[in-house]
Amino acid sequence: MKHLLYLMLLPLLLLSGCINEEEPETISLQPGDKCPTFSIVMNDGAILSSPDLKGHKNMIVFFNTSCPDCRQELPVVQQVYDRIKVDDSDSKIICIARAEGQESIEQYWKENGLTLPYSPQPDKEVYNLFASSVIPRIYILSEDFTITQCWDDNPMPSYTILLDALR
Repeated sequence: MKHLLYLMLLPLLLLSGCINEEEPETISLQPGDKCPTFSIVMNDGAILSSPDLKGHKNMIVFFNTSCPDCRQELPVVQQVYDRIKVDDSDSKIICIARAEGQESIEQYWKENGLTLPYSPQPDKEVYNLFASSVIPRIYILSEDFTITQCWDDNPMPSYTILLDALR
């Protein structure tokens, strides 16, 4: 009988260790937060550092071409990019990969007619400065480097919403 009691209490003792463990903190920068400092190499070889973005409204888009929601949103971002070029806007759109290299992005861009500037990132180092989960993730930065708006995959912003955010 004594052994049966120990067998019944053992699972409770094992579970009690998990109850006190905290989940890793979920990071997700929000409107009002300052943009973190980072430096990336763009697909054309140019080095872009976060201080280069000050003085302009900017859109930062985190993506991975294997993500279905990213595949849906990237053409919308491309339309916004095309429009701000026509408007001769000082705004910049920077796409930063989350754990995806140059070759797969380049192939996807060619297959889908995208011309957006992007930075391949083999890891999540830059992404993790902004968030710990969920893509696509889009941030609008004000001229003073403050995040004014952000979206993830639910709901994904429309062309009009993104264009208005950059104006």
